[in-house]
Order: sequence, then C-alpha cells, then structure tokens
Amino acid sequence: MQPSIIVSSNDLERLEGLLTLPPFRSRNDLDGLREELERADVREPEEMPADVITMNSRARFLEENTGREYELTLAYPKDANAEASRVSIFSPAGSALLGLSVGQTIDWKTADGKSIRLKVLEVTWQPEAHGEFDL
Repeated sequence: MQPSIIVSSNDLERLEGLLTLPPFRSRNDLDGLREELERADVREPEEMPADVITMNSRARFLEENTGREYELTLAYPKDANAEASRVSIFSPAGSALLGLSVGQTIDWKTADGKSIRLKVLEVTWQPEAHGEFDL
C-alpha cells in the first residue's frame, strides 16, 4: 500500500508543466510520477506542514534494510547532482519521495533491481517552512 502524500499547488503546477514538455511528454518511465501527482492531497504552499518533503526540500532517511542513514535534496531535473546528494524528481527515488512526511516509509526498487525500504527521519529544510515559495 502506498503512503498518503501531500503536494503543494506550486510544485504540482510546475511538475505538470514539465511533464507536458516535448522531451518528457512521452516518457513512460515518468508514469509513476504522474500517478503520484494524481493521488496527492494538494495544498497551498502556505499550508504545507513543515515535515513534508516538497521540491527543493532536504531530508534525512533511514534505509531500513541496511540501517544506513543519509540526507538527500529533492531537485528538479536540471538541478540534480548525485555528488551533491540532489536526487531528481524524475528518478524513481525522487518521485517516490515527493510528498512523504516524517515517519512514513516507502519501498522502491534501485537501478540494479534491489528492493529497499526508506523511512523519512527528518525534513531538515523545506522551502515553504522558510517562506520560500519561488524555489
């Protein structure tokens, strides 16, 4: 079962806009993100709970299978950078993280086909919580 997710109206509008652009419109690998956006509880940016992962949020995670902890920033494709721990929303991991709240877990398959479970430990920085509505 998929956890419930909350997405800001700004993020929804920007992501839907990106998904309609010619390079992304026909990409079947983005159908999971499209489905996530369709099922999301959409809220105004000013009403976003501070413990929800929005675009450009930084969060700490626990990989439950291994006990490994790490921090990632959810980024737009143009800003993604693995070395800087900036994961693209257009990656399977990124689309799985959008809208999750602290305490929620998500199962996802890695590029090599392994299944892992991530738990959100903390949202260490969220644009909306800091009055940043244009990121």
